[in-house]
Amino acid sequence: MDRVELAYLRHLVQGASPCFGLVRSSLGYVLLDRAGLLALLERFDGQQPWGRADALSWGARKKGPAVRRAESDLRRLCIARALPSRLERLLRTHLPTGAQYLNVGHSNLTDRTLWAVRHDLKARIIVLIHDAIPLDYPQYQRPGTPEAFRARLKRVRHFADQIIYNSAHTQERAEHHMCQWGDPPPGVVAPLGVEVPPPDPAGLPGDIDLTQPYFVTVGTIEPRKNHALLLDAWEVLTNELPADQVPRLYICGSRGWKNEAVFARLDALSRDGPVRELPGLPDAALSALVQNARAMVFPSEAEGYGLPPIEAATLGTPVICLDLPVYRETLADIPVYLKATDRYLLANTVQSLSKGPKVEQISGSTVGFRAPTWDDHFRLALTPM
Repeated sequence: MDRVELAYLRHLVQGASPCFGLVRSSLGYVLLDRAGLLALLERFDGQQPWGRADALSWGARKKGPAVRRAESDLRRLCIARALPSRLERLLRTHLPTGAQYLNVGHSNLTDRTLWAVRHDLKARIIVLIHDAIPLDYPQYQRPGTPEAFRARLKRVRHFADQIIYNSAHTQERAEHHMCQWGDPPPGVVAPLGVEVPPPDPAGLPGDIDLTQPYFVTVGTIEPRKNHALLLDAWEVLTNELPADQVPRLYICGSRGWKNEAVFARLDALSRDGPVRELPGLPDAALSALVQNARAMVFPSEAEGYGLPPIEAATLGTPVICLDLPVYRETLADIPVYLKATDRYLLANTVQSLSKGPKVEQISGSTVGFRAPTWDDHFRLALTPM
């Protein structure tokens, strides 16, 4: 979602229309004009450093120093700010009536914000929905997440004039839930743009050999991503093959939630063994790791869009994943599709791909694959319905 919000920020500040950013901070709302948004973008891109935490940031001390510095800069860059109870006055004073309000990150979809935007600005509200996973798979969520998401989706159905979906699968699932409360707003499917950083192995640990057979998975280590299946398959390989014939598996992503059993298995791994965690890699280094892998292995049990396999296909790397509707939609016959619980099928597939030179195809081919661009996305998403 962060990458989507950043892509929208870059696109909108380049346009000719007046552009503003509304941010809900720990101390209320801040409003930025185009100059403030450009300055914020410079900080996101590393062209300018974040400033020092100001005195008011003491109220956000529990959120950590990075948040305190960011919110302090927002106050320095904004054209106006207000306590939550004064949001309506803030909007009426500084924004034109009849504006368009875009929310593309599942955040700040509160009754207060949406009511003020609709009734005080008379704005047209457009919301991007990334998935309905909290309602479809509540067992994988933190406590309270399904209930909070349900309330958010109900507000979107009530207030939004248009919904942007990243896939037809997301639209089907979101509308399935919204239909419980009435007719959903008009929707448009606009696949997300895929921007893969140029591969550069310089940021990889020095002991990683890109010429030896290895596989890679990318994503937060949380139950839905199904890392347990990967560990099971590599146990099969370790038990059946000589140690020097077991390919490496690199697990790239930070640790998430409700996955203590997997965390324990990862903590028990030997650094010299075939499975290794690689969190926090630079984007260019991660691209290099994916590009040289025998395949991206992505056994996630649910995705709204799922960027890593699409990025892998863009880099020419084969994909092994579960048979999810969204990947039939976005990748067609490129991946090898697996059953969720078949560790032996996954182990056999990995073993066959480890032999000989790197192949360029499995069941389909990444040759000629073209991922959607952000220009493609914006042409669909921002065309008035």
